[in-house]
Amino acid sequence: MSTVAASAAPAADSRGALIQLLVAELLIGSVGVFVHESGQDAITAVLFRCVFGCVFLIAWGSARGLFRGLLGERALIRSAIVSGVLLVLNWVALFAGMARSSIGVATMVYHFFPFVVLGMAALFYGERTRAADLGWTAIAFVGVLCSADPFKLWSSAGSGYLIGVGLTFVAAILCGASLLLSRKISRERPLAVVLIQCLVGVLMLAPLADYAAVWKPGSHWFWLAGLGLIHSGVCYVLFYSSYPRLQVATIAVVAFIYPVIALLLDYLIYGHALAPVQRLGVALIVLGTLGVNLKWQWRRARPARA
Repeated sequence: MSTVAASAAPAADSRGALIQLLVAELLIGSVGVFVHESGQDAITAVLFRCVFGCVFLIAWGSARGLFRGLLGERALIRSAIVSGVLLVLNWVALFAGMARSSIGVATMVYHFFPFVVLGMAALFYGERTRAADLGWTAIAFVGVLCSADPFKLWSSAGSGYLIGVGLTFVAAILCGASLLLSRKISRERPLAVVLIQCLVGVLMLAPLADYAAVWKPGSHWFWLAGLGLIHSGVCYVLFYSSYPRLQVATIAVVAFIYPVIALLLDYLIYGHALAPVQRLGVALIVLGTLGVNLKWQWRRARPARA
């Protein structure tokens, strides 16, 4: 193989991975719309997200032999179960928060979860945190406060809105804890971990769902099936197949397509526009997240003396 052909192959592979990641972020940005249009409560919506997610992942993984020997990996299964409980509770809290505030507000508050991972890794695992990262985290936290519209919180917000913001913040904490627990095993067999987490969701929520509201025929089945097949199936396959072939900086930047799409759909479909202070919050969250992921420093390092 010529040198030109050899260098073109990784470039083409990287472009393909980038396209996969872009598609995944575009799709995952619509999750709030699917939840709202399903017309179901948070527990019922998450249950059927898990049910349809299991259907997709079992079919996809079995066809590709991704689950061979899985039952023998007890440590992985235990970790996936624990992280699955947190992930499912996170979905329930997030969907309930969206219903009480708005898709846009909930999405922005929820995007504090990367900093939860950073803080928990330092607190519970002793991982060193750069001083600069603490500063970027503080900026992002101010952004979260702004994105919740503090003027509305202090003046005209009803109890439902306050509860919605609170639930979304709890969801961010649960998401961060789940990601931290599954961080190592997700690198080994990511789709197997997601399948176990969805199975945990089915077992947890099956006794609690509102079957009277869901069993009747209607368009809500389309939206519930989409939650599982698209957002817990297609999206996760695209995410985990693209991550190993992309740089961290690329992943960090592309990740902001998700909240942008969520905000755009919330405005176009439901007429929820962000207040100026919320736009400032979006900018601060973006700045803080990029600062942490791209390892930005607050000041230029001094050159070493000879």
